[in-house]
Amino acid sequence: MAERSRGDGPPPFDRPFEDEDTKQRVYGTILHARDPMTAAEIADRADCSEDAARSHLSFYADLGIVIRHEGRPARYERNDDYFEWRRVNELAREHTVDELQARVSELTAQIERYRDEYDADSPAHVDVLAFDADDVDDVYVDLSEWATVVEERRLHERARRTATDSTVPSHS
Repeated sequence: MAERSRGDGPPPFDRPFEDEDTKQRVYGTILHARDPMTAAEIADRADCSEDAARSHLSFYADLGIVIRHEGRPARYERNDDYFEWRRVNELAREHTVDELQARVSELTAQIERYRDEYDADSPAHVDVLAFDADDVDDVYVDLSEWATVVEERRLHERARRTATDSTVPSHS
């Protein structure tokens, strides 16, 4: 059997950041962490020294990418608010206010269709067990998509407000 080249697929699951430098490995490790981690845990996963991990984590904490929780030992976690802020600003920068408003309207229409179809205000209010067993998988897919649409609308609305605020002339 022919050996696959490195570019033919994802990196090995046990070492997803193998070809990255230390700073990128620490960044990738913190992005994938589900819970706060110590510098030692991050260093172990990023395959670097604890001092190197701590140095990069300090840099990322200064940028607001990482939250440092004081304690012995200190723990670090991804700052989801930073990534949301970055996404909102990216949307506001790449789209006009009218484009963002149109997208908010499209997403609102999708949400209304889900509300009508499931006779519920949100995916959380749908009782999946009330459906036939053959339909449950499709219902779960719809509920997942519905939740995603709600989140996308929220982000696009924030971006629309951001774009609107940045286009209003100042009154200095």
